[in-house]
Amino acid sequence: MANFTREQVTSLQLASSLPPPADFASADDADSDSPMRDVEQPIPGIQSVFSTSDDTEESRLEAQELGNYLLAKSYFDCREYDRCSAVFLPPNPTSNILSSPSPESPTQTPTKAAKGKGKVPVESPAAVPKPPSDNLPPLSQKSLFLALYAKYIAGEKRKDEDSEMILGPMDNGTIANKELVGIGRTLEAWFDTRRAEGKEGRNQGWLEYLYGIVLAKGNSDTSAKQYLIKAININPWNWGAWLELKDLLNSLEALRAIYPLLPHNILTLLFNIDASQSLYLTSPEIHSSLTELLRIFPTSPFLLTQRALLHYHTKSYDEASAIFSQLIQQDPHRLDSLDHYSNVLYVMSNRPRLAFLAQLATATDKFRPETCCIVGNYYSLKSEHEKAVMYFRRALTLDRRFLSAWTLMGHEYVEVKNTHAAIESYRRAVDVNRKDYRAWYGLGQAYEVLEMHHYALFYFQRAAALRPYDRQMWQALGACYEKIDRPAQAVKAFKRALTAGLAFIEPMGGGSSFGSSSDNNNSSMLMMERGVFLDPELLYPIALMYERLGELEETASYMEMVLAQEEGPADPDAVQQQQQQQQEEEGGDEQRLQDEGQGTGVTLTTSKARLWLARWAHGRGELAKAMELANELCEDGYEVEEAKALVRDLRARMEAAGK
Repeated sequence: MANFTREQVTSLQLASSLPPPADFASADDADSDSPMRDVEQPIPGIQSVFSTSDDTEESRLEAQELGNYLLAKSYFDCREYDRCSAVFLPPNPTSNILSSPSPESPTQTPTKAAKGKGKVPVESPAAVPKPPSDNLPPLSQKSLFLALYAKYIAGEKRKDEDSEMILGPMDNGTIANKELVGIGRTLEAWFDTRRAEGKEGRNQGWLEYLYGIVLAKGNSDTSAKQYLIKAININPWNWGAWLELKDLLNSLEALRAIYPLLPHNILTLLFNIDASQSLYLTSPEIHSSLTELLRIFPTSPFLLTQRALLHYHTKSYDEASAIFSQLIQQDPHRLDSLDHYSNVLYVMSNRPRLAFLAQLATATDKFRPETCCIVGNYYSLKSEHEKAVMYFRRALTLDRRFLSAWTLMGHEYVEVKNTHAAIESYRRAVDVNRKDYRAWYGLGQAYEVLEMHHYALFYFQRAAALRPYDRQMWQALGACYEKIDRPAQAVKAFKRALTAGLAFIEPMGGGSSFGSSSDNNNSSMLMMERGVFLDPELLYPIALMYERLGELEETASYMEMVLAQEEGPADPDAVQQQQQQQQEEEGGDEQRLQDEGQGTGVTLTTSKARLWLARWAHGRGELAKAMELANELCEDGYEVEEAKALVRDLRARMEAAGK
């Protein structure tokens, strides 16, 4: 149905005011004693043109409501949601349910009180609220959905209007949609009536979809999933139901659990890709499915955006940037997901391209949240953090549930040292989407700045659970364990960071969860034997944790591994295999993987490890080895003074031993 303008509303009002034709008279209008009361009434030809249902009763109702439906649809298109709802439903149809009778209500009739006892009011039959289904006029499912959905949108609009300034003193994020309770009760009664009449099989799926939204808003996720799955099976082409269902999935296990309950068609493949991307999951199977769909829809902006986001989440920024550039060339006025493109350009420090993107988005629509986030990222890259915060707040004024704006504003508050505002921004991001690992990670960083390490530990754990193959999450978790003096747990976390994303390490959930795998202690040695490059910035803290635990042999072993990374893996075939595995599993950048395979050379960390090993050999009486390491330190240019002092001490001991 096409959208209507205000100029067309008047004509539709005139059309809806016409009396219904005689052909539309229902069986209920017949005389009670008439033998024609139970006979099916003829359906005019207009009904077959405008009806969307094969159900005879629904078709008759839709034909009767055609004028009113077009009028209500015109109000909806003009964003007059209360007027749209009032076309089919009386004003505030659920007022009897939501409001209880006042003590002075004339509908209450007090009885005579006994001596010594107060009066007990007794409600008259008129005061008892009727069930919601009794208050509803006979409506088709299409019209009832439009009326209730308009009421829901009106409630969301009033909720935004009642909200305070973003992060203001009264902005606590607790304002709710006041229409949800009434809509939920109306739909619940409607479903009960349909179930009692045995008409469940004739539902069209729209009201199940709306009820799923209402239940999700009320945090009844399990029931919401059930109704959304019903809506999808009845009407699989309602993509909105798929998106609402996606928002209720918090893990890969939840996605796998509902998959057998869904219809098997092309939309299921699209949903699987979109849901996997929202869970930050990537695998060769997902990329393969996406490639197959792109063969069918080679220029689909949605599918190309999914491919770009998969590369973005795996930090393959060059590939993501190339796809986003292709999308802009294909449709320069499309702003969907371009806020993610601005994040990519920000990480790449591509300021000219980001400036062009900001100008393009502003020229297209300056009042879109995506545009505000793009401009905010541009000012952030210029280190104008106050202006960046202003634009992120503007994005949230336009859409309070725009996730990127909350997260990015938290980052900006961290930059300007406003830690408490950053924490509140990250909390709001988590409220919008509890799957956003960046908000959990940001909360951990903010609490680390406040030196509240036990709080930071909780948030880092949540981030690591959402991104088990991201070494940055595990590295932050290990550093937090180190600061609260839990070296054993720190070792396990650093080792998970060391092995994160490698194909030959068994993934989380397959028997090697954090802190429970018996092979975790030997994984680093296994990787060294296979010639895999290891990050010395992770090996060195592992060695220090073993030193704190008093396991000096393990400490020395890891210090040796730190030194071994100066030259890189000895086996070039193993390097190539590692690069291929990581590129398949993570979509990693090829040049970055090549750089990792070449070794680090002499760094401050390797020099610290060399100094520790020299002192270790000195303490064990291995003077020749200690002298060799100390001389290497003098050539490295790091820790030179300590190395010279150690050389002098070693020479004195060797001379004394020679005498």
